[in-house]
Amino acid sequence: MPTHVPVFIATTLLLAMLPGASQAMMIRQVLEGGQRTVRGTLAGNATGFLLWSTAAAAGLSAALLASPHAYAILHIAGGIVLMVLGVNTLRTAFTTASTGLPRESGRRTGFAGGYLTGLSTNLGNPKAGVFAVSVLPQFVTAKGPVFLSTVALGALWALVSASWYLLLTWAVGRGRALVSRPAVLRGLSVTTGVVLVGLGAAVAAGI
Repeated sequence: MPTHVPVFIATTLLLAMLPGASQAMMIRQVLEGGQRTVRGTLAGNATGFLLWSTAAAAGLSAALLASPHAYAILHIAGGIVLMVLGVNTLRTAFTTASTGLPRESGRRTGFAGGYLTGLSTNLGNPKAGVFAVSVLPQFVTAKGPVFLSTVALGALWALVSASWYLLLTWAVGRGRALVSRPAVLRGLSVTTGVVLVGLGAAVAAGI
């Protein structure tokens, strides 16, 4: 069964808060696409998380059946991945003067278009893949329904991320200038980077 659920929620929330492709996409969608496009993008992004977690669940089940030490290895690997993400986030925060929103040619609008954009962005995001394969499995014990527990965590991952992006898109709509300020984005990056490093160390140590 899943363990350390509060830590898992905090970890997925921090990852969602990290400036990156998904966050830039959400900001662009709310500024240019309208509410139907945003809702479709949120749904597509959540579907991507479910697909990643289902793939990870299948691989985790096979690994645990093949080796009794697989869980311990995944536990340590997951912590290392979190620490690397935290360090990279801090490095980017201190070396990047500003964070711009990438432009996309032929951007799709409407719910269906937003859904395809959210899904393709999520499935093409290497951070989501690394988290699903290396970090998500270490929150599941080797006892119990491993596959179902991992998929359940994936659903929780999708819910937490969607909740953050809902808050983000609301904030962008209410105060566009504040959200887009480089100083605000840099402060967010520093905070999440420090916490990710701490969480990674705790996860790798088995705390």
